[in-house]
Amino acid sequence: MDNWDEIRTAYQVARKGTVSGAAEQLGVHHATVIRHIDALESRLGVKLFQRHARGYTATEAGQDLLQVAKATDDQFTQLAGRIRGQGEGVSGDLLVTSVDGLSRMLTPILVAFQEQNPDITVRYQTGDRLFRLEYGEAHVAIRAGAMPEEPDNVVQPFLSLDVALVASAAYIARHGLPDGEGDLQNHWFVASDDENSRAPFQRWLRGVVSDDRIKYRANDNRNMLDAILAGAGIGFVGAHDLANHPELTEVMPRLDTWAAPLWLVTHVDLHRTTKVQAFLRILKDQVRKPAL
Repeated sequence: MDNWDEIRTAYQVARKGTVSGAAEQLGVHHATVIRHIDALESRLGVKLFQRHARGYTATEAGQDLLQVAKATDDQFTQLAGRIRGQGEGVSGDLLVTSVDGLSRMLTPILVAFQEQNPDITVRYQTGDRLFRLEYGEAHVAIRAGAMPEEPDNVVQPFLSLDVALVASAAYIARHGLPDGEGDLQNHWFVASDDENSRAPFQRWLRGVVSDDRIKYRANDNRNMLDAILAGAGIGFVGAHDLANHPELTEVMPRLDTWAAPLWLVTHVDLHRTTKVQAFLRILKDQVRKPAL
């Protein structure tokens, strides 16, 4: 097959499920997408998609072709990410990812780095998804939990993410404080909506209180903090956030098992580039000053 444009078009149709979605992604007219699909199916002599009212669904033959297309597209993405990071100057995009609970600490550092390097555009993404450094999805990832083991990554210990179990004044006024760990089952809680959360403190909480005591669930730490501040229940906040909210009260002493180790992760091909090393220096310098 010598027409990558047609294969790439088919891949985007499979990803988006519609001609219009693929056209928008590729920056072409929808008629071009239809022409590419028709030409590719004609050349191969098989139907790659089932057409229906909601869009396009790949056939078995289409899935076979698209596995190859996805691998090729991933390799192009990886190459582009490496090229973006290989310049000797500190310029272009800096892609950093972390769990969202680190945003309050990391954002001032990212801003300071950008101010020192005005040719840099910061791209900071948070969430539980593991961004794939080998495909150029990030220059630096800050991950929590077990030590990352993906091949071709440089992994460095960073910090320990310290958390506290707290309640707001509004919650305490209505329900009081728990009388030790054994009394937690008689209280209400705010927790992650992800029952498979890897956070050790979330796993601990689900082992201590029954599911019906978790009355407010949210999908990120900012949402959970807002709910705790509003009095929805007892919940975990990062020590860095607690220092900025004196209206919160710790309901029991912190346990070592709640803390999550943090890791700095970079891809081996980008680790020694000027841009990545410059950011790692300012990051390490800044976090040595205040405790997390």
